[in-house]
Amino acid sequence: MVRLGGYGSFVATTETREMRGNTRELVLDAALASFGTAGYDGTSLDDLAAGLGIRKQTILYHFVSKRRLLDAVVDRCTGELASALEQVLSEARARSTSDWDRVEAMVRVVFRIALEKPVLLGLLREVSRPGSPGAARLRTHLEPLMARARRWMEDEMAAGRMRRTDAQLLLLSAYSTVVGVATEIEVLRAAGVGPTLRPVVQRRAELLRFLRSSLDLGA
Repeated sequence: MVRLGGYGSFVATTETREMRGNTRELVLDAALASFGTAGYDGTSLDDLAAGLGIRKQTILYHFVSKRRLLDAVVDRCTGELASALEQVLSEARARSTSDWDRVEAMVRVVFRIALEKPVLLGLLREVSRPGSPGAARLRTHLEPLMARARRWMEDEMAAGRMRRTDAQLLLLSAYSTVVGVATEIEVLRAAGVGPTLRPVVQRRAELLRFLRSSLDLGA
């Protein structure tokens, strides 16, 4: 930081940058909620600005366009998901847990995120739709994760520690199940029923049973 006018200017400049950083995060939070429920076309920068009590130009200062705002939201959400999964895998390796325990731990952390941030699932659902402006951006993040998971599963199958099956198809089925939870929550909301834990817990149990029957040699 360069002082331009003494200590007062230094503090003022620091506070201004902190305020800009906070504004950026608030915009990302609001955009996630909107993109995850109303979709890209249903999201208005004017409405986001009004809801935050800022000018539309302030949003554009940080993100240039609505498309770039969507990209930033996708980047942040997939980054959080990847970090959470990596932490689970690191802890599992440290404890030398079984392959199935690792699979179960990953499923549970994904659904825990779904419970804590249900709009994140809504975002994944919206940007996964054919023709979505965020589809390409999502693929750049998900494809490396899916490829890594597929290679790990195929190695375990080759070593005889997992039942042989189509790893790619299995991963796509698991992804569809997770994203489908967002649709169920939206249906409940449209019917006047607030979001509940039941559909999330039920789908998690179903997915775990499906994966166990497909992968666990002892099942």
